[in-house]
Amino acid sequence: MIRIGNVDTRDVCDGVADTAWPSGPQVRVQPFHPGQVLGSLTTRAPHSFAGRNPRFGPPREVAVPPPRELRLLYWRKTTDPALALPQLPADTDIRVLLPDVPEFDLLREDLTAADVPYRSVAYWVEDEVISTVGAEGETLPLSVATALTRADGTVITWGAQVLEQPAYDARDAFEKIWDSHEEPGLVDPPRLVPAADLVPASWLSYLPFERLNPAQAQAAPVVLNSSDHLVITAPTGAGKTVVGMLAVLRAILGEGRKAAWLVPQRSLTDELDRELERWRGQGLRVERLSGEYSTDIERVRVADLWVATTEKFEAICRASSLQTALSEVGCLVVDEIHLLGSAGRGPLLEALLARVRGVDSPVRIVGLSATVSNAAEIAEWLDGRLITTSWRPARLTWQLPVIPASSDRKADNALRTRTAVELTQWVTGDGGSVLVFCGSKRNVRSTALALAAARGAPCSGIDVDDIDRLHEVCSSAGIGLHYKDWEFKRQAEAGFRNHDLDVLVATSTVAAGVNLPARAVIVRDTQIGLDSLDVAMVLQMFGRAGRIGAGENQGWAYLITSELERANWQGALVDGYTVNSQIHASLPDHVLAEVVQGRITTVEHAEQWWRRTLCHHQGDDDIEPVIEAVDFLIDHGYLAQTARPDGSTQVTVTELGLLTTRLMVNTEVGADLRTILAELPVPNGPDLAEDLLIHVLAVIVPELLLAPVTDSLRPVVATVLKAGGHRDRLHTTTAVSGLGAANAYTPGDLAQAALLLVAHSPELFVRGSRVVAGLPSSTIFPILEQAPRYFAWLAAQGYLNTVHPWVAIVAADLEQRVRWRRCGPRRGAGRLLWMCEEMATPLHVKEFVPTLWASATTAGMTAPDWPNPTPPRHCKLEPGDYTLLLRERTTGCVLTQGIDEVSVDNIAAGILIAWNGRTTTSTVVTGRAAVDIPPRSADEPDDADRGAAIFTRRGDYTALGWLAENYNTM
Repeated sequence: MIRIGNVDTRDVCDGVADTAWPSGPQVRVQPFHPGQVLGSLTTRAPHSFAGRNPRFGPPREVAVPPPRELRLLYWRKTTDPALALPQLPADTDIRVLLPDVPEFDLLREDLTAADVPYRSVAYWVEDEVISTVGAEGETLPLSVATALTRADGTVITWGAQVLEQPAYDARDAFEKIWDSHEEPGLVDPPRLVPAADLVPASWLSYLPFERLNPAQAQAAPVVLNSSDHLVITAPTGAGKTVVGMLAVLRAILGEGRKAAWLVPQRSLTDELDRELERWRGQGLRVERLSGEYSTDIERVRVADLWVATTEKFEAICRASSLQTALSEVGCLVVDEIHLLGSAGRGPLLEALLARVRGVDSPVRIVGLSATVSNAAEIAEWLDGRLITTSWRPARLTWQLPVIPASSDRKADNALRTRTAVELTQWVTGDGGSVLVFCGSKRNVRSTALALAAARGAPCSGIDVDDIDRLHEVCSSAGIGLHYKDWEFKRQAEAGFRNHDLDVLVATSTVAAGVNLPARAVIVRDTQIGLDSLDVAMVLQMFGRAGRIGAGENQGWAYLITSELERANWQGALVDGYTVNSQIHASLPDHVLAEVVQGRITTVEHAEQWWRRTLCHHQGDDDIEPVIEAVDFLIDHGYLAQTARPDGSTQVTVTELGLLTTRLMVNTEVGADLRTILAELPVPNGPDLAEDLLIHVLAVIVPELLLAPVTDSLRPVVATVLKAGGHRDRLHTTTAVSGLGAANAYTPGDLAQAALLLVAHSPELFVRGSRVVAGLPSSTIFPILEQAPRYFAWLAAQGYLNTVHPWVAIVAADLEQRVRWRRCGPRRGAGRLLWMCEEMATPLHVKEFVPTLWASATTAGMTAPDWPNPTPPRHCKLEPGDYTLLLRERTTGCVLTQGIDEVSVDNIAAGILIAWNGRTTTSTVVTGRAAVDIPPRSADEPDDADRGAAIFTRRGDYTALGWLAENYNTM
């Protein structure tokens, strides 16, 4: 029988690490210090979302108090085989839930003799008393008390009695389990319906099964015989994918139109793509679209079915080249449509569906979802129908093991790990398989290692960041690991499916849709990074338990909670997931996207669009937020406005707005970046310029600011920052260590450290090492994947003249160096890498840029300025397009700076910008042009930097001064 573990806690002393910004050898004495200039940045970023404190579980809104419980009841959950019930009045409703293990046989006999109803549940771990019985047998308000237990099974303490809502939540949770375990076994096996009874004969070969289960058979007639929008809800594991297939086949085979299938994660595009492989064999053109794969526009255009993440599909919607293909889409299947309520993915999905919802829409929406409490409201918003079923192929029992609360994160982690290990051992010892979900990659590795050690594997001396040894020892113990950039994740998936591994430890990447079922699911952590898990994610994780694909007809799910958060989690899980709109937080982004796609051209149109959103449908009638969003976009240069003769205000997208929506940069983040960078004095050297730009991005961009880092790595981050990312300065004298070293960390430090290493020590990335300057590649990988998008956004604004030229040129160089870090590019390599990308073409960049780069550098080329009109061997451009590329470089142009003006000659086309400190002037160039150097503003120092640069629309640039010396060539 399992018991919940406990560990000692230790205090951690506070301390401050010594950090400093290095001044590189090429930088003159600076008139300002980065720390002084940027010290207040973190307070100026309203979009830098502080994570919700998860100590007390998810927040709940209970509008109406529950009716008072009038029964005399005493309901008991127990793990004590020596349980002795108190004396209770004869008319008391007594119930007992207890473990289904032999040690409780005697207690079962005693309960039977006393005529006390009980139900035995396998893998039972909870101790709880729910009662209205007073000391004198009187009826009191409903209360609940929960126990903490030690690893040896003895009770540490019973918590205080709790009244009101938590007591009613505990009662309802008890009743759900009691009712589901009414019979020792399950109900009769479901009656399967031959697919041929419901589906056209010519379509049957596209389905994975010859028979449909009850949920599928219930949905199929409505899917196939109507054109209504649908929301289909069923418990996880009920086979909703087949329902989606029917909707897609109706559009493609029945109507001759295209279809799109949206999934929330990249990993799910892989899963669904594998399931649809048989469709390709039968002639259907299925294209998978996600950020991991290059896109052949022509193949996308002619595809019958697009399988895409919501983000990728939205990017396609914003691409003018695919508008004709989009007009042929007849069905949009939305997997996990309940993610409308997700703060991260919900707003984008809501904006997308707001365009196509309604009874007159030419695009049919078929939303698939696990059970949500307000599914009818979602269907009503879509002007569609709801199909809901409670049938589930396996019985699911969920529990909330409770651990002592601790303010020491290490102690809390140890408690959660020990509990997860003990639960896993219990289930696997009985021949079952287990999925363990963790809130971070590091927790995946540490938990897997602890599980391997508990199985007797030789784990001594193995560090959780030693990937090869960790994989070897865990695999030998039957344990797999899975997260986004774990290089053995495919092997782990296959091993778990084939039952070669009986434990899989994973992040949330396999929580939704990926077919990795198990007997039991253990959710080790109640937070991901700084944010609390949401109820929808927990329910998705729970849904992996007891799926037929694993040969199971029952499932057990556990969410490990502290004593402070358990009550709220119990209530939230009893309530189920409610979808609430989250679009307010990013409203300007979605208004801008609608303007770009021509659906909003006036403020009145914006108001009409707002009325189509879920947010408005759920009762937010105030149109002021959407008007404020339009004003914000105009104020920050994303939109322009003109007055119409009829008195209305027309809004049109600017080039900055087009760029922002194409790269899907948050408009508020973009506005803050431009505001901060415009206020900075112009640096007079490359080291400081790069450090400034990296620092600004790290503290303004939420994905970089909030990148998670473990306590053990914080001293390493501090050491890298102290060395400025320079490999030759990383030695014992710069190491940050000792008491409090882990506390010398502020948000954004990890991002700065990772980007500084790329900027100043590119050679560290050439071999693809798993550890870079003491930082695991898996920790810094997400940062290095996100940052180039923001560098590219700033770089493209050089031609738009919406940021200072130094920002655009330094950002352009950093974007290429970060993206192609495996090539080890030095400062100034950006232009050559840009040329390689242009020659490779977007479809082949991953394959051929490294090859073209190697060929060019081997030949001694340091810039894209070669005169040879013959394309290189691996150039993918047609000869005419290659000639055009040569003409559209800045190669050969002559920039000349005089006393009062700057001139340029021999340039096909571009924009010339001159500056004097922060002040700039510009002119459009065709062939040749000149522009006056602007007067210096009064607040600029006397030695403010003066210079000039020219940018082409295609993306090349050249400059004068220190920018020319460092960024025109390597």
